[in-house]
Amino acid sequence: MKIAVKKLNPRASLPHYGTPASAGADLYACLDAPVAIAPGETAWIPTGLAMELPAGYAGLVYARSSMACKRALAPANKVGVIDPDYRGEVTVVLYNHGRETQTVCHGDRIAQLVITPVLTPAYEQVPELSDTARAEGGFGSTGA
Repeated sequence: MKIAVKKLNPRASLPHYGTPASAGADLYACLDAPVAIAPGETAWIPTGLAMELPAGYAGLVYARSSMACKRALAPANKVGVIDPDYRGEVTVVLYNHGRETQTVCHGDRIAQLVITPVLTPAYEQVPELSDTARAEGGFGSTGA
């Protein structure tokens, strides 16, 4: 599979897999100047890229473990979803979960992109659902 990617900024970097077995491709910040993100704040970080995902697929934007664990920066919406009909710039909204201001610079790896198939089933209203052993047991009910 190939994904068509358009550079909206000549300084942008294409998504890149860190190893041959990586599930996610790194997304890079495309900035004219560093961006400081204070504790509890968010910042919109552009990638300088737009892409054309094939029908039936979505791009899921996840945190990079090193950014989240070492620098307390992760996508504000937890997982971003790039729909196959979206053609605008891929932007990552980073939230600072930490206690110190973090600075993002041009070329920093800010998130990872996983391309995945998507099912779009029809939803049908029914009067009852089939019964299971768990039934309506909620959070923490499995194995209890």
